[in-house]
Amino acid sequence: MCLGVPAKILSVRGDTAVIALGGVQREISVVLLEEVSAGDWVIVHAGFAIERLSEEEAERTLALFQEIRNANEAH
Repeated sequence: MCLGVPAKILSVRGDTAVIALGGVQREISVVLLEEVSAGDWVIVHAGFAIERLSEEEAERTLALFQEIRNANEAH
């Protein structure tokens, strides 16, 4: 199964960006999106930003991931 995850862009330099993902900073490619900037939220898959999304949508998705994680830990 493939999974794209929300991440916040911390900085952009050319076709790459540094993102915050689960408390870790990582460099990704932003070549597939136009005009991304620090503060934007994106869906990251296989090292590429593939879609921009709102902060609210990112937070809802991350909350759902946490619920799934908590449910798995409970079993």
